[in-house]
Amino acid sequence: METRKVQRLGPSTLAMTLPAEWTSEYGVDKGDEVSLRLGGKGTLTVMPESVQSEESEATIKTEGLDADSVERAIVAQYVLGRRIIHVESGDDSTLESEQINAVYNAETQLMGLGVIEETPSSIAIRCSVDPEDFTLDNLLERLESTGSTMRNEAVKALAHSNPDLAQRALNRERQANKIFVLLLRLIFTSYQNPNLAQAVGLTDGFPLIGYRSIAKNLELTADNAEDIADIALEAEGHALNIEQETMRRVREFTDEVNDLTELAVKSAVERDYDIAIEVRERYGDINTREQEILADLPEMENEQLLQIREVLVSLNHTAEYAVRNAEIATNLALNKESDHISIS
Repeated sequence: METRKVQRLGPSTLAMTLPAEWTSEYGVDKGDEVSLRLGGKGTLTVMPESVQSEESEATIKTEGLDADSVERAIVAQYVLGRRIIHVESGDDSTLESEQINAVYNAETQLMGLGVIEETPSSIAIRCSVDPEDFTLDNLLERLESTGSTMRNEAVKALAHSNPDLAQRALNRERQANKIFVLLLRLIFTSYQNPNLAQAVGLTDGFPLIGYRSIAKNLELTADNAEDIADIALEAEGHALNIEQETMRRVREFTDEVNDLTELAVKSAVERDYDIAIEVRERYGDINTREQEILADLPEMENEQLLQIREVLVSLNHTAEYAVRNAEIATNLALNKESDHISIS
């Protein structure tokens, strides 16, 4: 860590010099304006104008990249906060059809992304997302709600032998992924530009690493719901071979898991330690639900038993992710003074 001496320039003015290497890298010269931001724990952040503009561009050279690699590169640049992404073949050659399809596939997966220019050898895509249109808390709640809706539809599909409900749940997976990747974009850009942290609803950057983990856990719970929907489509008659009373218990288990995931996110966005404790207590009550339902099943074919078990395992894993989110919420909540904690 480099240290610098603070000097007095006047009766009420203190100053220190900026590192020459930093000013050269960001093009800061005499007379330029920089932004100062007061943070927690006595921090002061200095930001040059170039960081605040958020108009960065990136160029992806497709030579040697297959379609999947091109698509992943676009997603990565989107997450890293690029405003404009150029996809170029290089050497004036034309883009391959698979590479062009990869660009348009990425466009459909990412919120606010659209093609603005296309030639045989290059495509330019622009992200129109304005960070001030979203808050991280709201996006976490939307991602959790989408996963819960998917679970409800998938389990209802099994209860009512309704493949349309299962397909509806699968269709929502694309929306869940869009929200997840947008969350990543806002988290990465807020880390790089502390001014954006305030724009997306944070007073400082401390929660960002926790929010990244919560977002990933919620994305995984949407995958669990997708697994249940797949079972509904594949099962004979689109239903589990179980009695109505057992199906009722599965739906009650689903409701309990949904309540748990919602509470865990609430504990994080509200920084509420008491709610985080409640999540752990509720999980203790439902942790054995999977084994209880399996133990009461009559004799049946292995394939049918495996389908039932897969549904219950997916629900139990979702509950486990909720507990992980509550643990992250605990760290966020206990970083400030409250009825439980005093900090000196």
